[in-house]
Amino acid sequence: MHTGNRYKPIEFFKWTFRSTLVLLFLAAIPTILYHFGWKFLGLPWPPIAIVGTVVAFVIGFKNNASYNRIWEARQIYGSIINDSRSFGYTVRDSLGGKNSETVKRIFYRHIAWLTALRFQLREPKSWENTTKKSDTQYRNKNYAIPERKQNLKEELQHYLSETELDYILSKKNKATQLTALQSEEITELKRKGQIDDFEWTLLQQSLSKFTDSQGKSERIKNFPYPRNFASIATYLIFIFVVLVPFGLLKELDKLGDGTFLEGYTIWFNIPFSAIITWAFHTLDVIGESSVNPFEGSANDIPITQISRTIEIDMKDMLDESNLPDPITPINDIVL
Repeated sequence: MHTGNRYKPIEFFKWTFRSTLVLLFLAAIPTILYHFGWKFLGLPWPPIAIVGTVVAFVIGFKNNASYNRIWEARQIYGSIINDSRSFGYTVRDSLGGKNSETVKRIFYRHIAWLTALRFQLREPKSWENTTKKSDTQYRNKNYAIPERKQNLKEELQHYLSETELDYILSKKNKATQLTALQSEEITELKRKGQIDDFEWTLLQQSLSKFTDSQGKSERIKNFPYPRNFASIATYLIFIFVVLVPFGLLKELDKLGDGTFLEGYTIWFNIPFSAIITWAFHTLDVIGESSVNPFEGSANDIPITQISRTIEIDMKDMLDESNLPDPITPINDIVL
């Protein structure tokens, strides 16, 4: 997540530098050919403008869908924060207070669940954008994805016993199995009479909420923005980007008629075409960079920071003094 006031112009320039060069090149070719006599390259502008209108609608639809996905992801993790705090209060006050080993074990297992979940959500998918050269260059210079540098086993060692750690690492969906262990222990506590039916129900409801939040997160992670919509947007933008320089040739050539610029205004086609196509292309790239809110981009939901916040809150409930440091932004980026 970008925490600055806005992206700096230089950041946008560097991020889109390669595509800008391509757009300038595509505008320069028909301009040069037209200048040296290939007048037939000048296409009528109205049909191209119609294509541009269609592209604008498609990009708007895509960006709206991208925003909805990232906002839903933030709501999910907002629910996890609140539900984790409520779960902590209930566990602590139902099972003997903050000095109970059982309370500490359940607390730490929940932190392990947060850890396993964030690792699962940051696993790369084929449709995500973190491998694109422009995104990779920006990431290498400004931030790092914690889950790509950390080791899951080493992280879970802080929260689980050796027996539980070996068991969890043998499972495919580790977050789900950690919740299952919580349910198993809570049910055993009910059998032993350490919690009553009402307390058991409250705790099971909390686990159900965590399962629900995990499922919603996995749905966003594992179901991409539909490839048919993504593909048609890419193809239409490509067509529009190629046609714009041809459509502006006659218009800009006539611009200097009767003035001292006559014969020279055709060269305005290069910057003007590049600006128009850059705007459409960059809007599409912005939507694409936000459509996968767990992939590890600069626009992601900061699930690592949120998980650390919950860990601090829960350990604070146990009156532990050696609390981990909050995760703060580096170069205005926090994950």
